[in-house]
Amino acid sequence: MSVNIILQENVDGLGIIGDQVTVKPGYARNYLVPKGLAVVANERNVKELEHQKRQLSRKLEKATKDAEAIKARIEKVTAEFTQRASEEGKLFGSVTSMDLEAKLQAAGIEIDRKKIQLAEPIKSLGEHVVSVKLDAGVAAELKVVVTAEEA
Repeated sequence: MSVNIILQENVDGLGIIGDQVTVKPGYARNYLVPKGLAVVANERNVKELEHQKRQLSRKLEKATKDAEAIKARIEKVTAEFTQRASEEGKLFGSVTSMDLEAKLQAAGIEIDRKKIQLAEPIKSLGEHVVSVKLDAGVAAELKVVVTAEEA
């Protein structure tokens, strides 16, 4: 004998939120349901789950559309920096995610600097491409140009 349940939380070895799974009645009755990890898959709960999935898909669609619009704006921007540099092209300073955030804000784009995927500060002259991670799994490429300061 077994019971159908809908998971409310991710459960290791069983499934993720929203999955409909079959488990033994004791496991559902004594562990999953009392801890709030699952609800019994009756007609009402299944309809509610489908309604929530539709709402989440609409939210995700809107978030993706917004992120795509921001991505288009970011990819039009070229962040240009003029820094003091050595003869070999090494910067005496560096270009950090804070600098990139400031350039994007100057261009009218509000991005949290934690979303700027810069492994380490830029310390050389030339063109660099920096990834900016946006909502809904969308990533934009920001073009960064670092030139030497005239002495």
